[in-house]
Amino acid sequence: MTWVYALLALATVAIILGVLYRPFGDYMAWVYTSRKDWKVERGIYKIIGVDSKTEQTWQAYLRSVLAFSAIGLLIVYALQRLQQWLPYSLGLEAPSEHLSFNTAASFVGNTNWQSYSPELTVGYTVQFAGLAVQNFVSAAVGIAVAIALVRSFAYRRSGTIGNFWVDLIRGTLRILLPIAVVGAIVLMIGGVIQNFNGFTTVTTITGATQTIPGGPTASQEVIKLLGTNGGGFFNANSSHPFENPTAWTNVFQVLLMLAIPFSLPRTFGRMVGDNRQGYAILSVMAILYVASFSILTALESAGMGTAPELAGGAMEGKEQRFGIIGSTLFATTSTGTSTGAVDSMHDSYTALGGMMPMLNMMLGEVTPGGVGSGIYAILILAVIAVFISGLLIGRTPEYLGKKIGPREIKLAALYILVMPTLVLAGTALSFAIPGVREEVENTSIWNPGIHGMSEVLYAFTSAANNNGSAFAGLTANTPWLNTTLGLAILLGRFVPIVFVLALAGSLAAQDKVPTTSGTLPTHRPMFIGLLTVVTILVTALTFFPVLALGPLAEGLM
Repeated sequence: MTWVYALLALATVAIILGVLYRPFGDYMAWVYTSRKDWKVERGIYKIIGVDSKTEQTWQAYLRSVLAFSAIGLLIVYALQRLQQWLPYSLGLEAPSEHLSFNTAASFVGNTNWQSYSPELTVGYTVQFAGLAVQNFVSAAVGIAVAIALVRSFAYRRSGTIGNFWVDLIRGTLRILLPIAVVGAIVLMIGGVIQNFNGFTTVTTITGATQTIPGGPTASQEVIKLLGTNGGGFFNANSSHPFENPTAWTNVFQVLLMLAIPFSLPRTFGRMVGDNRQGYAILSVMAILYVASFSILTALESAGMGTAPELAGGAMEGKEQRFGIIGSTLFATTSTGTSTGAVDSMHDSYTALGGMMPMLNMMLGEVTPGGVGSGIYAILILAVIAVFISGLLIGRTPEYLGKKIGPREIKLAALYILVMPTLVLAGTALSFAIPGVREEVENTSIWNPGIHGMSEVLYAFTSAANNNGSAFAGLTANTPWLNTTLGLAILLGRFVPIVFVLALAGSLAAQDKVPTTSGTLPTHRPMFIGLLTVVTILVTALTFFPVLALGPLAEGLM
């Protein structure tokens, strides 16, 4: 019966996404290719001094991305440090310097890692003026970078890849904002709260008193999911009834996370002039997503381990309203899309089950990945797959008519190396430095031993991949973890963007190579299989040793 429910849940999501794929993907392609600006857009361009008809080189595009993100980092940090003097602060004090840095880095980096209880730490002004704004613009930055890379495959002998400011504003105003408004209304209909009530003291049925926090939750909730950000308005995130009241809102939230990432392959196909290329990318994403969901559901349904077997199931940490299927569907989606929102506690999953969300992130979050970051990550992997195939058949590798030479493969390889380096180095340093190790083991880790190591590994995996979920048994609000995780977030976000835009500039400058009988078709099942295998192998070869010391060792005990 479990598998019947799993298939029904998967089929429901797949049908709705299938209906959205063509119209939504085509709409996003139109957004970024249209020559006409909206009146409000022209007003913004005039204020910031941007000529919307002028395109940028990849270096100028990169400088714009970094400058905009740096300003956002400073604003969010300042809002937190000045919190007690802001309106709607709810009487809350300013977070510490290291926590404010971590939070600012997290929201600017489209990660929304939270080392704090939101309802007890940040007031409404910080929520909607700082965090909610970044939920919009950090997502728009990711889409903009992806679109710049897509353009590079379509352009010929071009020294430009688009205009960042135009891409940013159009993505925010034409895609994210309209859907967020409608989505917030849908969530409010479903029971998600939207108010400025602060803290309300009520009398329970037993005669005790309880303080209930309120807040503008629906508006924050929808964009955290749509923009694959993930930070909760409440500490319990999407397992809190004020954020996720019913079974159908749970499915709606899953769809919000998947809508843009699963539609961007259509946008890619339209912009390069071959819809088959979009279907090929979509197929790889779908194969990996379904496989991850199936394996996680099987592991959690089996409930392997001494305690779950004695209890007759592994329901600890699961959302009781939605059951195992609702929990595993949400977990697979959240960690496969760089969202990081949770409706169940991943730390309470079985040892091998908890490894699956970790693996989703270690894959580079391409199942289907975050808004923008998913499509450009899998296109980087496609470049590597084409390079490997070129070596096998003895031809100069080509992808969509662009030669993959030494410069292109070096940039792709550097992109791939960034995330594992951050994850493994951060985890290793947390245990290798004597003073830091004592703090991590005595203060942060609540579950000593193998699982404690897995908690730290999960934290750095989540940070470097800009996910934001956690093995919540880890207390991360310490100077070491706040600082290092914040740095991992920033480096994991912006260093890969440097390589993506450099690759875009290199590809855009090329002319297209004519297709011949020796050209590898990149829309057929053979290439889909090759790309899937390359994606898995890159992860397996990199992370298997550390997984053998953590969740694999724990699961085999």
